[in-house]
Amino acid sequence: MAHRRPAASSRAVFLFGVPLLVLALGHMLSNLLRTLPAVATDVIGADIGVSAASLASLTGAYHIAFAAGQIPVGVALDRYGVRSVALTLLAIVAVGAVLAATVGGASGFLLAQVVLGIGCCGMLLCPMTLAAKLLTPQQFGLWSGLIQGVGNTGMLLSASPLAWLIEHHGWRAGFWAAAIFAVVIAALVTFFVSNAGPGPAATGRTIRSEAQEVVRIGLSPQLRGIVVLAFSSFAAAIAVRGLWGGPWLMDVRHLGRIEAGNALLPLTIALVVGPMLYGVIDRRSGNRRHLLLAGHLVAALALFAVAAARPGGWVSQWLGGAVLPVGFDVAAFLLFGAAIAVQPLLFAMGRAVVAPEHAGKALAAINLSFFAGAAVVQALTSPIAAAWGLSAVMVFLGAVLLAATWVFAMRTRKG
Repeated sequence: MAHRRPAASSRAVFLFGVPLLVLALGHMLSNLLRTLPAVATDVIGADIGVSAASLASLTGAYHIAFAAGQIPVGVALDRYGVRSVALTLLAIVAVGAVLAATVGGASGFLLAQVVLGIGCCGMLLCPMTLAAKLLTPQQFGLWSGLIQGVGNTGMLLSASPLAWLIEHHGWRAGFWAAAIFAVVIAALVTFFVSNAGPGPAATGRTIRSEAQEVVRIGLSPQLRGIVVLAFSSFAAAIAVRGLWGGPWLMDVRHLGRIEAGNALLPLTIALVVGPMLYGVIDRRSGNRRHLLLAGHLVAALALFAVAAARPGGWVSQWLGGAVLPVGFDVAAFLLFGAAIAVQPLLFAMGRAVVAPEHAGKALAAINLSFFAGAAVVQALTSPIAAAWGLSAVMVFLGAVLLAATWVFAMRTRKG
């Protein structure tokens, strides 16, 4: 018996862990696609005939479509199972990536962004829902961090490797690579992920009533503070890593494309490793609220530091006109990434207040706030960048984080 238990335990971990990690590859692909513009803003804009600020508005369509898909995907996950939903979404992603690689002009790029947003909208929800249905709330915090960490490796691929691919083969090659990844991941999902039937809550209920329940759960008192912080958290992270980090380093700090990709690597590594570390810390400390408060406060301050230390900024003036080395920006972005990586614990907080059969809807409500925030905030950064420059964008993102952190603190305090 003593020899059989480890083998049985290893088999259980394999049967449970491998499907989760395979589904997390879809989230990796989603991250690659949403952060691709950060290292290709200039060449994409020049090719389709728009400015960097206008490109921000076009890529914002991805997040609008992504947010719009949260409610139907949350309902579909509870009704039809993770495997069916994941395969459908991966097929849409493949179509969207081919569109982005082949169509021309701003309207074609906009269409591709909408299709990609729809396809990617459930790539994080799929592994999160599977984990939420099979794990206790205490276990979920650790696994949610692991899922997010694996998914965030897509940002590693969109840093130096994608910068090299774009430099040598053009920005459309990045989308062709994404289409190939989508097909490969779909094959892995088909082989490794089984499909659970609809939960008991789905029996005898209309899709409309279940969609209304997603909204009800998201607006419930238990989730309001979580939803508000989610609205700003991912918005700031994706605005820095997915859009403005590259232009900041290339236009303000005058780095080359590959140099900028390399400079974004520490931030990206923090976004990959951070969620897993926070999952471990959360399980040992049991104080998610304080971790979330501290992480978002530090992230806001890091963005303020980036803006203040720019060439000609008040820190430079205070130093008698001296220009801080670009290493300061890299370190500040690293600190930002290490702090904002706490955001997966918002899913764990939300999961703890709902029954397992409603896990898909609760996570969808939180994810809806994540990406609705990304759509709104990213759209706002476009006119801010056009009117006042990139330093104003960094200040704006920091201010949004501070405001949401204060609301979260007020809504989640006890008594």
